[in-house]
Amino acid sequence: MTDFVTHIRDRLSAERQLVFIQDNGEPTQLTFTELDRRARAVAVWLTELGMTDQPALLLYPAGLDFTVAFLGCLYARVPAIPAPLPDSGAPQMRRVAALLRDAGARLVLTDPAHASQLSGLSARVVVPSADPDRWTRPALGSGAIAYLQYTSGSTSEPRGVEVSHGNLLHNLELFRSLTEGKPPRRLGGWLPHYHDMGLVGLQLQALHTGADLVFMSPNAFVARPVRWLELISRYGVDWTVSPDFGYAWCTRRITDEQLAGLDLSTLTMALSGAEPIKAATLADFERRFAPVGFRPTTWNPGYGLAECTLMVTCTPRRQGVTVCRFDASALERHQAIADPDGVPLVACGPASGLDLRIVDPNDCAPVPDGRIGEIWVAGPSVALGYRGRPEETRATFHAGEGRWLRTGDLGFLLDGQLYVTGRIKDLIIVNGRNLYPQDLEEAASRANSSAGRSAAFGIRRPDGGEHVVLIQEVRRGDAATLGEMAEQVMDLVAKEFGIPLSLMLVARGVVRQTTSGKLCRRHMRQLFLSGSLTPLHAELVPAVHDLLETAS
Repeated sequence: MTDFVTHIRDRLSAERQLVFIQDNGEPTQLTFTELDRRARAVAVWLTELGMTDQPALLLYPAGLDFTVAFLGCLYARVPAIPAPLPDSGAPQMRRVAALLRDAGARLVLTDPAHASQLSGLSARVVVPSADPDRWTRPALGSGAIAYLQYTSGSTSEPRGVEVSHGNLLHNLELFRSLTEGKPPRRLGGWLPHYHDMGLVGLQLQALHTGADLVFMSPNAFVARPVRWLELISRYGVDWTVSPDFGYAWCTRRITDEQLAGLDLSTLTMALSGAEPIKAATLADFERRFAPVGFRPTTWNPGYGLAECTLMVTCTPRRQGVTVCRFDASALERHQAIADPDGVPLVACGPASGLDLRIVDPNDCAPVPDGRIGEIWVAGPSVALGYRGRPEETRATFHAGEGRWLRTGDLGFLLDGQLYVTGRIKDLIIVNGRNLYPQDLEEAASRANSSAGRSAAFGIRRPDGGEHVVLIQEVRRGDAATLGEMAEQVMDLVAKEFGIPLSLMLVARGVVRQTTSGKLCRRHMRQLFLSGSLTPLHAELVPAVHDLLETAS
């Protein structure tokens, strides 16, 4: 079997269903057989429009309409492009227009509620009134493009990753292999459908496995995070996925009264990925929700990226979390040396079904276990390349002997497991020391528990070296309060890292992140250097202050 369409149609069942919980708490649902019928009608409509092999941009709110349209595109051999539904702001509309140009898409699909908002893009509403019995399965093979997954843009401009049917099937089989022969009965979560983890890890995994899916909108989760755990409790969900942020948000925001009504005992797999996994987040969540049935063996930390469809490594079912501590100064020298009092790192599981190597990013030579280098991946899950970007495709997808994907991520292998330490482009080098921005950001959050997001990056000093800048979100306050906050952050960072620091305190919501929750450190650096940030308080070394004065 070489294509996703044939695979899922063999598993369609009237007993299985997709349930979307609306923001008002009311469920809407589709059985798999009804989903198939509606998707075939969409496919007939798309084929009659002459869209075969022509990409279509899907701009939908969270809900079942997206799933129908996406599956209809697969059935019609139309590469779908899942993307965030833009608001009325000009920047987001420009981003959508850029995606259309980059992908060469000439059709935009949306739901009736947003058609007028997207009229400037000539968006079409799919009305699946065509006869689904007129559908004929298109010629599909493992190399046919299933969809385009645009990267988050956390370190560069978004690029369209061409994911084939073969890539998709292989990656979903990797997920199946995690379950030790006990595939999930019901998946549930809140991740957006335009994020690879939400699309592949939730929606397509449910269809591939033949499991029920119960899901909700990201906005509903963020506004009231207990809704996610209520969904798990009410529907008996046994598989969920989320980035680190989601688990931390639940721990911070769910009250004792809300906790009393939960039951997480059915949950057997809780995947964490898509951003750095913090040992403290897992421990805090586990401690908070153990009284309502959450078990330590439920955790499944993993690592992946859109260029490998989704998953590269993940901890199998019932193995729980492996946390090891490493000497901080050794990590700065790209070496992983055990230290019981050192920096805690979470293992992201072994590679299974894919080849994995760690190489020196400068000369591309493999490095031994325990040595930090760039993570390279090879195997059937590695996508075809970036749409319309042959040079970038060759550089990223055909490294080494021509078969290796360069992830741009740093990590090391130890005892058969992968540990991820950061991004090459985010690495800050100060006086020959390699500093990881997430470590600086984590220290800043410990210095001020009420602070929001932070972004650390390096800027070039006049003498050619790098200087660290930290942008920290805080609540507004008077000058004395803000000055005290700044002093706490700078004192702790100086104590732990022994480096000078320029600090800018900004209002909540200023630090940018991608739609999947990844920090846009390079974008924050650009805003900082252009003088575009409005500080509530700033502690800048003289050279940096002069630099900003020149920019403004």
